[in-house]
Amino acid sequence: MESITDTATTEMSIKDFCRLSDFIHSQYGINLPNSKKVMLESRLKKRLRALNMRSYEEYSEYVFSKRGMENELVHMIDVVTTNKTDFYREPAHFDYLVQKALPDIADSRGAAAARPLKVWSAGCATGEEPYTLAMVISEFSNRCPELIHNHEILATDISTKALDLAKMAIYNEERTGPLPANLKKKYLMTSKDRTKRLVRITPELRSRVKFRRLNFMDSNFGISEPVDIIFCRNVLIYFTSKTQENLINRFCDHLIPGGYLFVGHSESLNGMNVPLISVAPTIYKKLQTESSGYNSGVNI
Repeated sequence: MESITDTATTEMSIKDFCRLSDFIHSQYGINLPNSKKVMLESRLKKRLRALNMRSYEEYSEYVFSKRGMENELVHMIDVVTTNKTDFYREPAHFDYLVQKALPDIADSRGAAAARPLKVWSAGCATGEEPYTLAMVISEFSNRCPELIHNHEILATDISTKALDLAKMAIYNEERTGPLPANLKKKYLMTSKDRTKRLVRITPELRSRVKFRRLNFMDSNFGISEPVDIIFCRNVLIYFTSKTQENLINRFCDHLIPGGYLFVGHSESLNGMNVPLISVAPTIYKKLQTESSGYNSGVNI
């Protein structure tokens, strides 16, 4: 009997690539230039196998059918998006968070000190980033309860598969390698079966993080309260410069004056018309008073 991998078309036509990439860009903001054609072919091959389809043309027709729109889009975006992340990724960000950002925010909160500190991990993938944030901020809060005594972390991603894994909070022990030993000991539970080499985030820490699916192209992010800190790292690279600027300005709509935005090590807001100032490499602070047009912000 022939397998699907034997009979499936090995190459996606330019027509099908353009049709799919244009749709992905318009609906999800993800930019897929022609150089990404082989990558898209490779990732969608998993869906062809799962659906018992023999060509990308057949898959494309299915995606744009009524049934496909209802059932397939969430699976397509799961395989298209990259969910690479690590615990304690880019340690300099967490050092700055503890040494500068949290004390600064705590000092300026005033009457707002009674409300929980709000942190948003935008593009949280499988959860390593928001759980690292929960650990670091919990440690700061324990040392300085008079500054920050409560905090909440919203973690969002477009991939339902990644979010399901994040909610489970179970990881291979080797993935927690970058975490400092004291955080591992305090916030990780080891499996009773040590041959499995699995760990799970403690219930108390898991309760600090709320996961939700979010498409950055949605007209409403569904965030009703102001956010003190946003981590959006290694996400902007998937968007065009225009989409990046629009997205950053939408983030700023939810960020308190004086709040902080952290982006990835390969990302920059230089040249963007946004109400932010650079305070350290890939770390930005929202202006306390915004002028019209944001011209005093990062517009280099």
